[in-house]
Amino acid sequence: MSVAIRQIGGRIRAERERRGVSLRSLARTVGLSPSLISQIETGKCRPSVSTLYAITTALGVSVEDVFGEQPADGPAAAAVVREMTEEAGGFPRTDGFPAAPVVGPGEREVLELDSGVTWERLGHVPGSHVDFLRVTHAPGGTSSPAGRLMRHGGTEYGYLVEGELTVTLGFRSYRLRPGDSISFASSTPHTYRNEGTVPAVGIWFVAEAD
Repeated sequence: MSVAIRQIGGRIRAERERRGVSLRSLARTVGLSPSLISQIETGKCRPSVSTLYAITTALGVSVEDVFGEQPADGPAAAAVVREMTEEAGGFPRTDGFPAAPVVGPGEREVLELDSGVTWERLGHVPGSHVDFLRVTHAPGGTSSPAGRLMRHGGTEYGYLVEGELTVTLGFRSYRLRPGDSISFASSTPHTYRNEGTVPAVGIWFVAEAD
């Protein structure tokens, strides 16, 4: 089951408007054109990994906060949450999915980003700011199509399962092969790219800063 890009864009727009940030102001902050931000918000364009982190950082929210739709605030929303919790056997639910300990392959939320990167959310604990993901970089896929290094709060832990993935941290690059793992502070300028001919698939755990 997948999460449509327009839903992500809608959450970004709702958070931007809630904080009283104009589209042009957000565009200036992240170094993008207002037109591109508008296309992301309306689902006409997919953000890259670096763009998504830049937008969420500028808005002061986590990627988890905009990963899927959530009920609005208020009594009606609380009733919806109670009903969804009961359906999930006592476990809270978010974005229409149960937050139970086990998530089957057909229950994952999937986010297809720009430049050949796909995120599959493997689990979520309500209230936490943690990205627990199966990440696939298609051949030629990259987290930053412009080649710029990105940085954001938190820490990252990755384990490569298939293919090869080049990770650049500051002035050094590392070639990950199946079985290799990596961990670093996300504030370190970094980027990912698949220079091979087969998909690079790994399990990533990103604990975002509070």
